[in-house]
Amino acid sequence: MINGTLVNTFAIMAGSILGIALKTSFFKTRSEAIINALGLIVLLIGIQGALDQPDILILIVSLALGIVLGELWDIDAKLNQFGQMIETKFTKHQDGRFAQGLVTATLLFGVGAMAIVGSLESGLNHNETILYTKSTLDFVSSIVFASTLGWGVFFSSFAILIYQGVLTLFSVAIAPYLTTILIHDLSVVGSVLIIALGLNMVGATRFKVANLLPSLIVVMVIRGLLFFI
Repeated sequence: MINGTLVNTFAIMAGSILGIALKTSFFKTRSEAIINALGLIVLLIGIQGALDQPDILILIVSLALGIVLGELWDIDAKLNQFGQMIETKFTKHQDGRFAQGLVTATLLFGVGAMAIVGSLESGLNHNETILYTKSTLDFVSSIVFASTLGWGVFFSSFAILIYQGVLTLFSVAIAPYLTTILIHDLSVVGSVLIIALGLNMVGATRFKVANLLPSLIVVMVIRGLLFFI
């Protein structure tokens, strides 16, 4: 029932391993330049999604409340601590980019209509086409990002497995609430987070992007309240 998600997970793993294998001295000596270039690509992806007819008021409220919750829970610090722990236990070469790779890849692979709609299609109609297409895109992307950001990209596959797996397995119960407009709002808010990631990667800002993650929950709550009003 979760064949598409499993394929997607293994595609990210395979791409990451291939990317890490390509992490030669060429990439190491030019890692800063490569990250800057990737940052520009991430920015472009985020801007394209954020400009897709956003509901500005909902976007503002979601981000404002989301960052307040994120700062209160200090998600960024906890995620970095978790990343450092995993990096110490499972990787030989520690470069401090594990958490960056984990957050960047998880958002890029998980935030967006393809992840949500593809998982619902898989669960409701046993149609894996969207997730198979997404797997191909994620495979290529994971090669590129893992070649610079390392094992954090590989471990993002587990977050995608859980996220898309839950959506697929509970698709019948979830589907009535995941309206087209909610999926659109989630995509727009997620795209703003991706913009923040891109700005960090090019060194323009130092956003604690993980502290913005509750914005995705807030936008669901807002749409839920508006549905019953």
